[in-house]
Amino acid sequence: MLSKIILVFIEAYLLGSIPFGYLLYRLRQGGDVRAIGSGNIGATNVLRGAGIAAGAATFLLDGAKGYVAVALAGIFAGHAPEWASLAAVAAIAGHIFPVFLKFRGGKGVATGLGAFLRIAPFPVMCVAALFAMVASLSRYVSLGSIAAVVAFPFVLLASGDASPYSLAAAVIGAVLIVSRHSTNIHRLLAGEEIRTGIRAAPCAPESGATDAGAPGRERSQGK
Repeated sequence: MLSKIILVFIEAYLLGSIPFGYLLYRLRQGGDVRAIGSGNIGATNVLRGAGIAAGAATFLLDGAKGYVAVALAGIFAGHAPEWASLAAVAAIAGHIFPVFLKFRGGKGVATGLGAFLRIAPFPVMCVAALFAMVASLSRYVSLGSIAAVVAFPFVLLASGDASPYSLAAAVIGAVLIVSRHSTNIHRLLAGEEIRTGIRAAPCAPESGATDAGAPGRERSQGK
């Protein structure tokens, strides 16, 4: 039992840790995506810095790694909901705290979407529609993401298909993702959040930062 837990967690965490946004931006622009905009490695920041194709590819690949992590958990440990749920949380944690980037990663939205798409596709499609509506009306990607993530455990519960494990994973995932949006929330409340369609500006380094590409204060929203 313990060996299965370790195996599922490690495979999902390592898959989640693959920094596709960082890699695609470096291939496209030859720089570090953490040095622009929000300093984030997710799709929105990549889109602003490298264009629609790179941003879309980042979103799809980040979602795919969550989906594959859960699928592999079923192969390695069986298709019981506890293994899928553990893999979903581990993949989200891997994206947010990637070992390959010294634990400074993204916000986990696309990876969480991919992971739970494998577990509960209908509730995911419902909150994806909610995200699209909120983001299109407000022009804040961050607000759409937060609304969808917060709503997901409730939609999952209302669907009637939630196991205690998947519901717990949805709540843990929501806490992780929303906590990574704390700066976005502060900017939204202050009326300072940047709307979609605005190009990413260079990101000022943090005071005392030791990494050359370390992001400083977020200047634009980003996943």
